[in-house]
Amino acid sequence: MNAIKFPAWLSGGSSLAAPLIIIMLLAMMILPLPAIALDALFSFNIALSILVLLIGLQTTKPLDFIAFPTILLVTTMLRLSLNVASTRVVLTEGHTGPDAAGKVIEAFGHFLIGGNYTVGIVVFVILTIINFVVVTKGAGRIAEVGARFTLDAMPGKQMAIDADLNAGLIGEEDARKRRKEISQEAEFYGAMDGASKYVRGDAVAGILVIIINIIGGLIVGMAQHDLSFSEAVKNYTLLAIGDGLVAQIPALIISVAAGVVVSRVADDRDIGNQLIGQLFSKPKAIYVTAGIIAGLGLIPGMPHFAFLLLAGLLAWIAYTADKKQQSAEVATESAPAPVADSPEASWDDVLPVDVIGLEVGYRLIPLVDMAQGGDLLKRIKGLRKKFAQEVGFLPPAIHIRDNLELKPAGYRITLKGVELANGESYPGQYLAIDPGNVTGELQGTATMDPAFGLPAVWIEANMRDQAQAMGYTVVDTSTVIATHLNHMITSHAAELLGRQEVQQLLDHIGKEAPKLVEDLVPKLLSLSVVQKVLQNLLIEGVHIRDMRTIIETLSEHAPRVQDTDELTSLIRVQLGRAIVQQLFPSSNEVPVMALDHNLERLLLQALQSTAAGAAAIEPGLADTLSTQTANAAKQQEQMGMAPVLLVPGALRTALSRFLRRAVPRLRVLAHEELPDTKTIRVTSLIGGQA
Repeated sequence: MNAIKFPAWLSGGSSLAAPLIIIMLLAMMILPLPAIALDALFSFNIALSILVLLIGLQTTKPLDFIAFPTILLVTTMLRLSLNVASTRVVLTEGHTGPDAAGKVIEAFGHFLIGGNYTVGIVVFVILTIINFVVVTKGAGRIAEVGARFTLDAMPGKQMAIDADLNAGLIGEEDARKRRKEISQEAEFYGAMDGASKYVRGDAVAGILVIIINIIGGLIVGMAQHDLSFSEAVKNYTLLAIGDGLVAQIPALIISVAAGVVVSRVADDRDIGNQLIGQLFSKPKAIYVTAGIIAGLGLIPGMPHFAFLLLAGLLAWIAYTADKKQQSAEVATESAPAPVADSPEASWDDVLPVDVIGLEVGYRLIPLVDMAQGGDLLKRIKGLRKKFAQEVGFLPPAIHIRDNLELKPAGYRITLKGVELANGESYPGQYLAIDPGNVTGELQGTATMDPAFGLPAVWIEANMRDQAQAMGYTVVDTSTVIATHLNHMITSHAAELLGRQEVQQLLDHIGKEAPKLVEDLVPKLLSLSVVQKVLQNLLIEGVHIRDMRTIIETLSEHAPRVQDTDELTSLIRVQLGRAIVQQLFPSSNEVPVMALDHNLERLLLQALQSTAAGAAAIEPGLADTLSTQTANAAKQQEQMGMAPVLLVPGALRTALSRFLRRAVPRLRVLAHEELPDTKTIRVTSLIGGQA
């Protein structure tokens, strides 16, 4: 609601309004008021209650009338003050006649109850019961529940605001405004819950006041003014009932307003438009209602005119609403489509790129649809869990979508929006992979295993047992895609470890060892340096599960070492046992390739002569080194052993980077990284003839 702008001379004194009102209310309880003042104040009380009700009906949400709890308290105190003032006049001047307390009380006593005391008492009691038992109690209960639910939902709403703020969807000013609204909403319902108790107390006080006025009036009239019993009853009972009614009617109106404000659901329409729009928006329901009322009107003994008239009115309303809806539908269908202006570009048009994406052709869609028996989603969930348990951090979620531009059985794996790998997988068939020791050939579509590049054949389902008997590794369609995806994620783990993942990893470790993390970041190293060190480890295939050892090593050496490569080398030494176990899980013997002594000496001299490291190697020597290493690694793999090159610690980092492109699966270890309990066996010597 828009605030009303008062003249400057009036709004300037608004700060004095509250103290003046409180002083006036207290004065009304203490100082005697003439009958004309009571008329003015009772009239003002009625007008104020009607004004509050109308404002409550026109609000669209409770916070539009945030001053209502205070108004509820003030109006209650006003009624009680008027009761005290009118009681004083009734008891002191009641013997003079029914107009002793003013024309308003006399009017309510005469015209509303017709001068009948019994009718007046019954009407007053009914109004009080309605106000006390129904309206006020219900509004108070709604306010109590609303306050409780608002307080329970406050943390979630605050987190949603913080998330929108961090995501850049709202600004700091909007966030501050929304937080204030949440706080005001909780305070509003809490205040309404408390203020409703005043109204219920006012209803009880009204009953007591009328009883006191009647009994006190009889005593004063008969004992002090020598009135007969009938005259005393006529005067004082009429005045007491009129006084009670003139206070209870505004109280009932205010209570109804309170119920309307706290019970409505926030909408962009006021309560009147809500009621009309929702009660009379279904012509069929109104037609049925009209038919039922008309049927009741035809029953013998029923008031036919009233029921049939109401049925006709409802039928007319339904007909009008039906015609209006049909006209709106015809106008919508016949109206030309508006030519909408192209909206201005905004930041909403900048869509985030999926870190990991899987796009599938239309024949592979059933694999990701659980309703059609697809299990690829389940496999991917297990894949992420296995990755987190083995590698040491949770990778980003994998977003799957269909792509009609792909081949029907094709799929594509993307990393940050760029294609990383692709392949084909045929539903209903199996991929028979040749591990190198099969005993025969299979009939099918020859291909290559998309994950590791091994020769394979797509076969029909009925050939599965035959392929397994011949030594083939047989996997289904979902397993082919999941294995390929797992290989890509594992080989690009360093690119998946962003700053957010590093922070989440440190927070996770900090739950068990908070001091360990606090002493490292940001006191000794920045988050970006820690991220770079962890990425270096992942690039070389080292898992980061043992974060405690990594953090302790960084904390020990960070005061004197800031270079990420040197920090990585120091961590690798501490993780030596884990690295070797990862490469040789069930053997005390470590079969490795090694460099010839002369080649080691040449490489050390080249490394010491320039900071460029491997870039200083003579081109012919570099070509020979990469070729011989690739051949030796291939022999290692054919013998079923991991391709591992053992070199001095000073050469490890440079050679690892140099040979990474020529021999992707090669692992370069330093002498310092090997545990003393392992036995080294050199399987081949590189550069022996160089």
